Amino acid sequence: MSEDDLVPIRKASLDDLEAVVVLFDGYRRFYEQPADLEGARRFIRARLQAGDSVLLVAERDRQLVGFTQLYPSFSSASMKRVWILNDLFVAPEHRRSGLGQALMKAAEDFAGESDCKGLVLATKNTNAPAKALYEAREWTLDVVFDHYYRFF
Repeated sequence: MSEDDLVPIRKASLDDLEAVVVLFDGYRRFYEQPADLEGARRFIRARLQAGDSVLLVAERDRQLVGFTQLYPSFSSASMKRVWILNDLFVAPEHRRSGLGQALMKAAEDFAGESDCKGLVLATKNTNAPAKALYEAREWTLDVVFDHYYRFF
């Protein structure tokens, strides 16, 4: 992406709800979830109203074209906040334009300004484009800790 193509990235507000809902629903469908605009609307509205996540949005030609969502967690060992980069999505027609890089940088900048330990994320081990993006931004694949989960 050239300097002329720089896309503004900012924190989302309730005014962005409908545009974020469409992107969020696209994100969920990427992860093989059924379309659910009303559920997405409820979920995103709740996050924005409660302030329990940080939604950064990318805008091009007065339209939101991508987002990343960060959730706070904490590291007891370091006694600092850790941000979970839980969601990163760029509308299909805007991919390969540097927006993923720009959203990652915005998330890194936001986290760095918050005096945190760092950022963590997870992606499907088959998501080669995302993994290439993270590695290009010098993220490190965790080989020290095994991560377990139990879903309900």
